[in-house]
Amino acid sequence: MKRINVVGTTGSGKSTFARALAKKLGYEYIQLDALFWKPDWEESTDEEFFAKISKAIETEHWVLDGNYHRTQALKWQHADTIIWLDYSYTRTLFQLTKRTLSRAVSGRELWEGTGNRESFYKSFLTKDSILLWFYKAYPAIKKRYAALQHDPAISHIAFIRLGTPKQTRAFLTENISTQQDTGA
Repeated sequence: MKRINVVGTTGSGKSTFARALAKKLGYEYIQLDALFWKPDWEESTDEEFFAKISKAIETEHWVLDGNYHRTQALKWQHADTIIWLDYSYTRTLFQLTKRTLSRAVSGRELWEGTGNRESFYKSFLTKDSILLWFYKAYPAIKKRYAALQHDPAISHIAFIRLGTPKQTRAFLTENISTQQDTGA
């Protein structure tokens, strides 16, 4: 595992897990959301976004956090491992709600230099609500990654599905320690 893409629906814990994995392995941590979002919630064009991703994944070792379906060909051309955090709907909704409330209360900037923050109003009371997006996207994302596990087009990439936080913790403690010990 040298070039890892951590995927899953919003609220699954991708960022937390990917940061921990990158730290444990001593790899660069790359967050797709940080590459995509500009100040004032302005979206990058695909040209800008793809250029940022290409530059970020030039290194030999990285943990890339994020989905962005349209970026699959680019990132998976270089990735050797995909780790899918596939938690239950209830678990993921709970984690997302807890995270969203925490961010709305703290008002902390999500990606340095953007000024982008989550607010209670936007997160819970608008058509742009992250919770509404989760409700709509969860089944489609689950179906997409379930099919990708067996897709011959990415058979060159190790595909690891972690279905519970317990499996995720075990992966970080057992598998990563073993990999480091063997120098893999």
